[in-house]
Amino acid sequence: MTDTLTIALWAKSMTPVLNGVGAWAAEVADELARARDSAADMLVLPEWSAAQWLSFAPADLAGTAEVAFMAGQHEAALDAVASAVARTGVALCAGTMPVAHDGGYRNRAFLLLPDGRRFAQDKLTLTPTERDREGWWLEPGDRVQVIAWRGWRLAQIVCLDIEQPALAQLLAPLDLDLLIVPSMTAKPSGYHRVFACTRARAVELMLPVAVVGSIGSRRSPAEVETNYGGAAVYLPCEQIFGFDGRHGELAPLGETDGAGPVLMARHIPVGRCRALRRGGAEVWTGPWPASGIAVDDAQ
Repeated sequence: MTDTLTIALWAKSMTPVLNGVGAWAAEVADELARARDSAADMLVLPEWSAAQWLSFAPADLAGTAEVAFMAGQHEAALDAVASAVARTGVALCAGTMPVAHDGGYRNRAFLLLPDGRRFAQDKLTLTPTERDREGWWLEPGDRVQVIAWRGWRLAQIVCLDIEQPALAQLLAPLDLDLLIVPSMTAKPSGYHRVFACTRARAVELMLPVAVVGSIGSRRSPAEVETNYGGAAVYLPCEQIFGFDGRHGELAPLGETDGAGPVLMARHIPVGRCRALRRGGAEVWTGPWPASGIAVDDAQ
């Protein structure tokens, strides 16, 4: 176990039109190879990376059928990139894609490890778009999976989930070493909500949090939707980390040429953060459940 990790965060553009899931897998395989050549331990894609598959959907596909179409592609997509993960030795957070579950669908993040293991995390709190019976209708997840990897404990938390303080309180006793946050936001307001809350979680949980969002224009038979995103790794605001908690940031973008930029976040100090959780932080004294605190509501 090393004390640091290097993570490549790909603010993937949704603009390029694909001719099939194999083209998507080839793009991911190429980026995994570049990540390996840069000595990265992990590559992270944004939430709804599967939405780019709608660029090759049937022209008459209804908006209410888009989730089912993407869900029908997800196993082939994961199988197609698994060999590149094993070949490069770089772990892959493949973003999210819809998966059939109990008669409905869930928005699920997948983490593929070079040893062949796969881990899944369902989005817990859904946006109005993801609860639209006239469009994308999804069901929320109901659990958080803690993943053991290289001696560290990590979890994937999807987009809007990172904005929930109640979830942060649930995570606090788990002694996590890293949070990965794939995101998709359409407007600067959404980007700033997600990234501001990501910074807060790094402080509250005394751990690194890596977040990445998609950019560019998602094309489907029903519409064209723009995305506004970026990438960052945030740390607790401690003197040894440079005071402001910013380990690395990629400026947010709406549209860009090509496949989208990559933030290479080198030497993320997961070991130092773990040590601080055990003592020595400036003011952090451990998870605080707020139990026993009364509220006087004078109206």
